[in-house]
Amino acid sequence: TGIITRKIAGPGECASDLACQAAVNMFAEGICTPDEIDYILFCSQSPDYLMPTTACLIQQRLGVPRTSGALDMNLGCSGYVYGLGLAKGLIETGQSKKLLMLTGETYSKYIRDNDINVRTIFGDGAACSLIEAVDDSSEETIGPFIYGTDGLGANNLIVAQRGFRYLAQRNLGEVPPHSPDEDPYMHMNGPEVFLFTLLNVPKAISDLFERTGYGWDDVDLVVFHQANAYMLEHLKNKIRIPNEKFYVSMSDIGNTGSSTIPIALARAEKEQRLKPGDRVMLVGFGVGYSWSATFIIWQA
Repeated sequence: TGIITRKIAGPGECASDLACQAAVNMFAEGICTPDEIDYILFCSQSPDYLMPTTACLIQQRLGVPRTSGALDMNLGCSGYVYGLGLAKGLIETGQSKKLLMLTGETYSKYIRDNDINVRTIFGDGAACSLIEAVDDSSEETIGPFIYGTDGLGANNLIVAQRGFRYLAQRNLGEVPPHSPDEDPYMHMNGPEVFLFTLLNVPKAISDLFERTGYGWDDVDLVVFHQANAYMLEHLKNKIRIPNEKFYVSMSDIGNTGSSTIPIALARAEKEQRLKPGDRVMLVGFGVGYSWSATFIIWQA
């Protein structure tokens, strides 16, 4: 898998705790203050509660103004790119000027201790991104976007018992005894997820190039969802991505779901693999099935 160690949240920590700490760290750097934020997007499949919306709780904890918007997104590995699409739409339509996009997962809380196929891959983590309006420019700084969805693959990566569909099926006697639906943990059909990725990610990238007219010479860095090293290596070879443009960073944290891309971007900048003005390809894919791809122009 290419994953040596993983970060695991404490027994009393939720995904929102990790995300709030990421935001506090950003505020401490002087990038902006909570008072300047007018919208919060929180992407997670590990919410505090079924209701209320976790983003509302985050608004209160961070001291963001009551005049701000707050919205949860229930997406996994494709969630960061989807979030960028929503953020761009909110800003371009004048609904937001400074948007706080948070991602956070605590997958460890619904993975069986003895499930080595899943436990050795997924880690807990969070990230914070500030998306804001910039001066008018002839060049898009975010976008365009390619999206994809195939709900037929839902059962190949699922936590079935923690939703109301399970309760409804059980009430009707439709859940067979001792079926996977009878335990509250994550189930992953790794080979099927791998096949889905190999079939759909190359097409998404081809569509993105076709829409923009770009080629690999126009791309400075490629950051995929950091699923695992084996999958990323196969994708890189299949798509023929230049080695020097393909960024991988997960060996010490694992697959953190929607947070893998922003964490990788932060690390790439720290390693001086990213500089202002670089064009970066972002590609997310996974649970749903759901996938997404876009370009961003890196800002300091």
